[in-house]
Amino acid sequence: MAQSNGARKVLIVDGDSATRRDVRSACAQDGYQVVEADTGAEALRQIDSLRPNLVLLEVALPDASGFDVCRVPVIMMSSRSDEIDAVVALEIGADDYVVKPLRLRELAARIAAHLRRMRLESAEATRNRLEFRDLLIDVNERRIYRGGQEVELTHTEFDLLTFLASNAGKVLSREKILNSIWGYEYPIETRVIDVHIRNLRRKIEAQPSRPYYILAVPGIGYRFTNARPT
Repeated sequence: MAQSNGARKVLIVDGDSATRRDVRSACAQDGYQVVEADTGAEALRQIDSLRPNLVLLEVALPDASGFDVCRVPVIMMSSRSDEIDAVVALEIGADDYVVKPLRLRELAARIAAHLRRMRLESAEATRNRLEFRDLLIDVNERRIYRGGQEVELTHTEFDLLTFLASNAGKVLSREKILNSIWGYEYPIETRVIDVHIRNLRRKIEAQPSRPYYILAVPGIGYRFTNARPT
Protein backbone atom coordinates (compact mmCIF):
# COMPACT_ATOMS: atom_id res chain seq x y z
CA MET A 1 0.00 0.00 0.00
CA ALA A 2 1.43 3.40 -0.90
CA GLN A 3 2.31 5.64 1.98
CA SER A 4 0.41 8.89 2.22
CA ASN A 5 2.21 12.23 2.15
CA GLY A 6 1.35 12.68 5.80
CA ALA A 7 3.66 9.79 6.60
CA ARG A 8 6.42 11.05 4.25
CA LYS A 9 7.07 14.52 5.57
CA VAL A 10 10.66 15.75 5.43
CA LEU A 11 11.93 18.91 7.15
CA ILE A 12 14.98 20.59 5.58
CA VAL A 13 16.90 22.82 8.00
CA ASP A 14 19.67 24.87 6.40
CA GLY A 15 20.57 28.56 6.33
CA ASP A 16 21.59 28.28 2.68
CA SER A 17 18.63 28.77 0.37
CA ALA A 18 20.39 27.10 -2.59
CA THR A 19 20.93 23.91 -0.59
CA ARG A 20 17.29 23.92 0.51
CA ARG A 21 16.16 24.40 -3.08
CA ASP A 22 18.30 21.51 -4.37
CA VAL A 23 17.24 19.14 -1.60
CA ARG A 24 13.57 20.14 -1.92
CA SER A 25 13.70 19.36 -5.63
CA ALA A 26 15.30 15.96 -5.05
CA CYS A 27 12.78 15.06 -2.34
CA ALA A 28 9.81 16.31 -4.36
CA GLN A 29 10.80 14.06 -7.25
CA ASP A 30 10.36 11.08 -4.93
CA GLY A 31 6.97 12.26 -3.71
CA TYR A 32 7.91 13.60 -0.28
CA GLN A 33 6.05 16.45 1.36
CA VAL A 34 8.79 19.00 2.09
CA VAL A 35 8.86 21.80 4.65
CA GLU A 36 11.78 24.13 5.31
CA ALA A 37 13.44 26.11 8.09
CA ASP A 38 16.47 28.37 7.91
CA THR A 39 17.23 28.69 11.63
CA GLY A 40 17.37 26.44 14.67
CA ALA A 41 14.50 28.28 16.34
CA GLU A 42 12.28 27.86 13.27
CA ALA A 43 13.27 24.19 13.02
CA LEU A 44 12.10 23.55 16.59
CA ARG A 45 8.77 25.28 15.86
CA GLN A 46 8.30 23.18 12.73
CA ILE A 47 9.16 19.98 14.57
CA ASP A 48 6.67 20.76 17.34
CA SER A 49 3.85 21.76 15.01
CA LEU A 50 4.31 19.58 11.93
CA ARG A 51 5.85 16.40 13.41
CA PRO A 52 8.02 15.53 10.38
CA ASN A 53 9.01 11.90 9.80
CA LEU A 54 12.61 12.80 9.07
CA VAL A 55 14.83 15.89 9.38
CA LEU A 56 17.74 16.90 7.14
CA LEU A 57 19.72 19.18 9.40
CA GLU A 58 22.74 21.42 8.70
CA VAL A 59 25.26 21.43 11.56
CA ALA A 60 26.08 25.17 11.31
CA LEU A 61 22.89 27.24 11.59
CA PRO A 62 22.66 31.05 11.82
CA ASP A 63 21.32 31.09 15.37
CA ALA A 64 22.43 27.76 16.83
CA SER A 65 24.35 24.58 16.32
CA GLY A 66 22.46 21.84 14.54
CA PHE A 67 23.55 19.61 17.40
CA ASP A 68 21.18 21.56 19.67
CA VAL A 69 18.20 20.87 17.39
CA CYS A 70 18.83 17.13 17.16
CA ARG A 71 15.75 15.90 19.05
CA VAL A 72 14.04 13.68 16.47
CA PRO A 73 15.25 11.10 13.91
CA VAL A 74 17.74 13.11 11.91
CA ILE A 75 20.16 12.97 8.99
CA MET A 76 22.77 15.63 9.73
CA MET A 77 24.30 17.63 6.86
CA SER A 78 27.58 19.52 7.01
CA SER A 79 30.21 21.12 4.80
CA ARG A 80 32.76 19.98 7.38
CA SER A 81 34.21 16.56 6.70
CA ASP A 82 36.05 16.16 10.03
CA GLU A 83 35.29 12.79 11.55
CA ILE A 84 34.81 14.39 14.98
CA ASP A 85 31.72 16.23 13.71
CA ALA A 86 30.20 12.97 12.48
CA VAL A 87 31.01 11.24 15.76
CA VAL A 88 29.45 14.04 17.84
CA ALA A 89 26.33 14.07 15.65
CA LEU A 90 25.84 10.33 15.99
CA GLU A 91 26.61 10.28 19.69
CA ILE A 92 23.89 12.83 20.48
CA GLY A 93 21.28 10.85 18.59
CA ALA A 94 21.49 11.59 14.86
CA ASP A 95 20.71 8.58 12.70
CA ASP A 96 23.07 9.47 9.87
CA TYR A 97 25.55 12.10 8.67
CA VAL A 98 26.28 13.34 5.15
CA VAL A 99 28.94 15.75 3.89
CA LYS A 100 28.39 18.59 1.43
CA PRO A 101 28.47 19.00 -1.52
CA LEU A 102 25.49 16.67 -1.39
CA ARG A 103 25.07 13.80 -3.82
CA LEU A 104 21.34 14.26 -4.18
CA ARG A 105 20.42 10.80 -5.46
CA GLU A 106 22.40 9.19 -2.68
CA LEU A 107 20.69 11.50 -0.19
CA ALA A 108 17.30 10.50 -1.61
CA ALA A 109 18.26 6.84 -1.20
CA ARG A 110 19.18 7.43 2.43
CA ILE A 111 15.89 9.21 3.10
CA ALA A 112 13.98 6.34 1.53
CA ALA A 113 15.97 3.80 3.54
CA HIS A 114 15.21 5.49 6.87
CA LEU A 115 11.51 5.85 6.11
CA ARG A 116 11.33 2.28 4.83
CA ARG A 117 12.85 1.08 8.09
CA MET A 118 10.21 2.99 10.05
CA ARG A 119 7.42 1.40 7.98
CA LEU A 120 8.81 -2.07 8.55
CA GLU A 121 9.02 -1.46 12.28
CA SER A 122 5.34 -0.60 12.46
CA ALA A 123 4.25 -3.40 10.11
CA GLU A 124 6.31 -6.28 11.46
CA ALA A 125 6.48 -7.58 15.01
CA THR A 126 9.12 -10.13 15.89
CA ARG A 127 9.37 -11.84 19.24
CA ASN A 128 7.84 -9.88 22.10
CA ARG A 129 10.76 -10.20 24.49
CA LEU A 130 14.45 -10.97 24.15
CA GLU A 131 16.23 -11.89 27.39
CA PHE A 132 19.95 -12.21 28.08
CA ARG A 133 21.48 -12.41 31.54
CA ASP A 134 20.36 -9.10 33.13
CA LEU A 135 19.22 -7.53 29.85
CA LEU A 136 15.57 -7.52 28.73
CA ILE A 137 14.43 -6.17 25.36
CA ASP A 138 10.68 -5.63 24.97
CA VAL A 139 10.34 -5.46 21.18
CA ASN A 140 6.71 -4.41 20.96
CA GLU A 141 6.96 -1.66 23.55
CA ARG A 142 10.46 -0.66 22.35
CA ARG A 143 11.83 -0.62 25.89
CA ILE A 144 15.12 -1.91 27.30
CA TYR A 145 15.85 -2.95 30.88
CA ARG A 146 19.19 -3.82 32.48
CA GLY A 147 19.07 -5.23 35.96
CA GLY A 148 15.43 -4.19 36.18
CA GLN A 149 16.21 -0.54 35.38
CA GLU A 150 14.99 0.97 32.13
CA VAL A 151 17.71 2.17 29.74
CA GLU A 152 17.05 5.11 27.43
CA LEU A 153 18.07 4.42 23.84
CA THR A 154 17.73 6.45 20.67
CA HIS A 155 15.54 5.18 17.84
CA THR A 156 18.50 3.78 15.91
CA GLU A 157 20.23 2.36 18.99
CA PHE A 158 17.11 0.34 19.78
CA ASP A 159 16.87 -1.01 16.22
CA LEU A 160 20.55 -1.92 16.17
CA LEU A 161 20.44 -3.64 19.55
CA THR A 162 17.30 -5.59 18.63
CA PHE A 163 18.83 -6.72 15.35
CA LEU A 164 22.02 -7.90 17.07
CA ALA A 165 20.09 -9.63 19.87
CA SER A 166 17.71 -11.31 17.41
CA ASN A 167 20.78 -12.86 15.80
CA ALA A 168 22.49 -13.79 19.08
CA GLY A 169 25.53 -16.00 18.59
CA LYS A 170 25.89 -15.15 14.89
CA VAL A 171 28.76 -13.14 13.46
CA LEU A 172 27.24 -10.21 11.56
CA SER A 173 29.31 -8.37 8.99
CA ARG A 174 29.32 -4.57 8.86
CA GLU A 175 27.70 -4.80 5.43
CA LYS A 176 24.81 -6.92 6.74
CA ILE A 177 24.28 -4.60 9.71
CA LEU A 178 24.38 -1.54 7.47
CA ASN A 179 21.91 -3.00 5.01
CA SER A 180 19.53 -4.34 7.66
CA ILE A 181 19.42 -1.26 9.91
CA TRP A 182 20.11 1.66 7.59
CA GLY A 183 18.96 0.02 4.36
CA TYR A 184 22.11 0.93 2.45
CA GLU A 185 23.56 -1.41 -0.12
CA TYR A 186 26.77 0.56 -0.57
CA PRO A 187 29.54 1.73 1.79
CA ILE A 188 29.21 5.08 3.53
CA GLU A 189 32.01 7.35 4.57
CA THR A 190 31.34 7.73 8.29
CA ARG A 191 31.82 5.30 11.15
CA VAL A 192 28.07 5.11 11.74
CA ILE A 193 28.03 1.54 13.01
CA ASP A 194 31.06 1.87 15.28
CA VAL A 195 29.76 5.02 16.97
CA HIS A 196 26.34 3.51 17.65
CA ILE A 197 27.96 0.33 18.98
CA ARG A 198 30.12 2.39 21.32
CA ASN A 199 27.07 4.28 22.56
CA LEU A 200 25.18 1.03 23.14
CA ARG A 201 28.06 -0.42 25.12
CA ARG A 202 28.10 2.64 27.38
CA LYS A 203 24.41 2.12 28.12
CA ILE A 204 24.05 -1.66 28.46
CA GLU A 205 27.46 -2.99 29.47
CA ALA A 206 28.65 -3.11 33.07
CA GLN A 207 32.18 -2.52 31.76
CA PRO A 208 32.00 -0.88 28.31
CA SER A 209 35.75 -1.39 27.75
CA ARG A 210 35.30 -5.13 28.40
CA PRO A 211 31.92 -5.82 26.73
CA TYR A 212 29.88 -8.88 27.57
CA TYR A 213 26.96 -8.44 25.19
CA ILE A 214 28.32 -6.84 22.01
CA LEU A 215 31.59 -8.38 20.89
CA ALA A 216 33.77 -7.19 18.01
CA VAL A 217 34.87 -9.72 15.44
CA PRO A 218 38.03 -8.20 13.89
CA GLY A 219 37.91 -7.74 10.17
CA ILE A 220 34.23 -8.78 9.95
CA GLY A 221 31.81 -7.02 12.28
CA TYR A 222 30.08 -7.86 15.56
CA ARG A 223 28.52 -10.75 17.45
CA PHE A 224 25.94 -10.56 20.25
CA THR A 225 26.24 -12.97 23.17
CA ASN A 226 23.98 -16.01 23.08
CA ALA A 227 24.02 -16.38 26.86
CA ARG A 228 20.42 -16.63 28.08
CA PRO A 229 19.25 -15.92 31.64
CA THR A 230 19.82 -18.72 34.12
